[in-house]
Amino acid sequence: MKMPRDMSGEKLAKLLSKYGYHITRQTGSYMRLTTERNGGHHITIPKNKPLKIGTLSVILNNVSEHLKFQRKIS
Repeated sequence: MKMPRDMSGEKLAKLLSKYGYHITRQTGSYMRLTTERNGGHHITIPKNKPLKIGTLSVILNNVSEHLKFQRKIS
């Protein structure tokens, strides 16, 4: 699957809520998401529209590593 080019930080936060992540705080244009699934894990997401591809890739790598999902890259 190709990496989406129009993903906003708010949309990503909403999608990650399906995996137990929820917004614990917001400072300026950054959101802090936390999950207790598989132990505690925190990630910080900018609210930018759209997120840069490298930023999105790093966030997804961190989430997939914590949740022990294999990220399929094509």
